[in-house]
Amino acid sequence: MPKMKTKSSAKKRFKLTGKGRVRANVAFKRHCLTAKTSKMKRQARGTFMVADVDQPAIKKFYLPYGSN
Repeated sequence: MPKMKTKSSAKKRFKLTGKGRVRANVAFKRHCLTAKTSKMKRQARGTFMVADVDQPAIKKFYLPYGSN
């Protein structure tokens, strides 16, 4: 079998933690920031863990060999 390719879009959006969980960036923080509350902008600064139900699909279809 040939090697599976990692999706290029997934490489830019997701990272795997040391325990194998999927981490992603928060959306809606690039433009039109004057219309967003300070609380929303503050909470969107970092990253978040993808929901548990979505992690297996991301790892199987988009990051077959991991992305660290």
